[in-house]
Amino acid sequence: MFKGLKKFNKKNYVERAVMKAIKFDIALYAIHTNLDHVIEGVNAKICAKLGIKQCRILSPRKNTLKKLVTFCPVQQADQVRAAILQAGAGSIGNYSDCSFSTPGSGTFKASENANPFVGERGELHREEELRIEAIYPEFLERNILIALLQAHPYEEVAYDLYPLSNSYQQAGAGMIGTLDKPIDEMEFLRFVKETLNAKVIRHTALRGKNVQRVAVCGGTGSFLLPAAIAAGADVFVTADFKYHEFFDAEGKIVISDVGHFETEQFTQELLFENIQKKFPNFAIHLTSIDTNPIKYIF
Repeated sequence: MFKGLKKFNKKNYVERAVMKAIKFDIALYAIHTNLDHVIEGVNAKICAKLGIKQCRILSPRKNTLKKLVTFCPVQQADQVRAAILQAGAGSIGNYSDCSFSTPGSGTFKASENANPFVGERGELHREEELRIEAIYPEFLERNILIALLQAHPYEEVAYDLYPLSNSYQQAGAGMIGTLDKPIDEMEFLRFVKETLNAKVIRHTALRGKNVQRVAVCGGTGSFLLPAAIAAGADVFVTADFKYHEFFDAEGKIVISDVGHFETEQFTQELLFENIQKKFPNFAIHLTSIDTNPIKYIF
């Protein structure tokens, strides 16, 4: 399901599948593109199958990170910092609880209707404070602000939210990593074909070099070719390259078009493992039905 359905009349397989699910009280959870773009998603599963290690997102997501800056009395700074970090702020790559603090002096004058934590109504007050800052992905903003407001001692909490241009390394398209040892190009392609149970692999001319750095993208991946080349990948394992797009390799990389279904077939295995881990008491059944619409003649 790639878009909303406005009617059901059994005219295509999607409508028929949804109608059957409704009939048997089965909930449908459509997470196709979402699962492609998380660090432990479809591409991580491909890397695991192919023995690719030291993986990172090939094209990290942009315009996702923001920075929270708040100002807090020195004595309460630890509790405020701990609250926003526990809510999800301060994660950078493989590091958590990342923040920065700067001492300073804040001033304010409470009105007669205020209930100040420090200072007196109607008098200008100066307080030694810490400026606390931490980055976070935008989707966590609500939870982080709730945590901030609950932990902060001030009646009116001063804080700033800044959009960042930094790339978010935990989400994005594709993945790149390295093999334990260099391997011959043709040997690697045969290994990919066998591991992914591909009927055929379309590929560009071999470069006469060993393969060690590999980029992958489950499903359609031609849009990531420039990123794969820039990242120094020897081979790009993906699918759905058009004829003229193969020329774009320019001898800089080997494009390995394995097939759309073949690169995404382990998605059900990924979901099975995650559900089983989070809900160990659930009875989960992994389907054995092959839904690949493409057939081959040899």
